[in-house]
Amino acid sequence: MSVLIGKKAPTFTAKAVQGDNIIDSFSLEQYLGEKYVVLFFYPLDFTFVCPTEITAFSDRYEEFSKLDCEIIGCSVDSKFSHLAWLNTPKNKGGIQGVTYPLVADINKTISEAYDVLAGEEMIDEEGNIAVEGELVAYRGLFLIDLDGKVRHQVVNDMPLGRSIAECLRTIDALQHFEEHGEVCPMDWQKGEEAMTADHQGVSDYLGSK
Repeated sequence: MSVLIGKKAPTFTAKAVQGDNIIDSFSLEQYLGEKYVVLFFYPLDFTFVCPTEITAFSDRYEEFSKLDCEIIGCSVDSKFSHLAWLNTPKNKGGIQGVTYPLVADINKTISEAYDVLAGEEMIDEEGNIAVEGELVAYRGLFLIDLDGKVRHQVVNDMPLGRSIAECLRTIDALQHFEEHGEVCPMDWQKGEEAMTADHQGVSDYLGSK
């Protein structure tokens, strides 16, 4: 599994769906210098854990928006699958009402670039392409800053949902560091005391506890 922290986020242009609209050329680069981005991957449309995460991001979208952060979902499904799922009511297993974009990584190149693609392609003894497992994305999440650099990543296995609260906390911590130059210790929450990145700063912080 690649560690992308501190590196430029792999850029891409792909088809996406936002609400009822199909976007033929959706690009990550449109947000550079304008917004932070939370790019998250999920295995497949019309599954069980995925809608809980997708709707949770949607329910708390305004909190991300206040932090100048855009949310982008991505799976290996087609734009037509995304559109159908977005038009299916929640009580019937759909995600109707979600307004942020869902990228169609049908060629699996984006999942591969972020190294979250499960399964493995191989060539058998007869020269045929074989696949071990399913070529779908793990539950990867990447926080990308205004310069297009990855500042946080977490990758969960298929059965394990993620924490929206932790994602928001991490954005708060990054923005606090950018504004004040102070580092944020374990479990730091917005409004709490942080510390400078030196021995005296650590001593002062610990002494206040």
